[in-house]
Amino acid sequence: MKLSEARILYLARESLNRLRAEGLADVPNFPLALRQGREAIAHWLEKGDQIDAAVRRKIASLKRGVVEGSGEWQILYRRYREEELRKKGPR
Repeated sequence: MKLSEARILYLARESLNRLRAEGLADVPNFPLALRQGREAIAHWLEKGDQIDAAVRRKIASLKRGVVEGSGEWQILYRRYREEELRKKGPR
C-alpha cells in the first residue's frame, strides 16, 4: 500500500495522541516517539508491499494462468499470503 509521507506522519501522530489520551502510554519525548512511530508504520507498509509482490509473482508463475480477480485467484492469493507471513514472521 502506498501512503504519502504526510499520511504516514498523520497516522503516527494520531496513534500517539490516542495512546496518551487513553492513558495507555506516557510519552515524555513526543518528537522522538513520533519519529519512531513514523518509521514503524513505513516499515510495516514496506513489508506488506514485499509480501504482496512475492505472492503475485508466485501466482503469475503458475502454468494454468489464473486470472487476477477470479475466485481461484483470490483463494490462491490468501493462501500464498498466509504462507509468506509465516515465513517472514512478525519482524
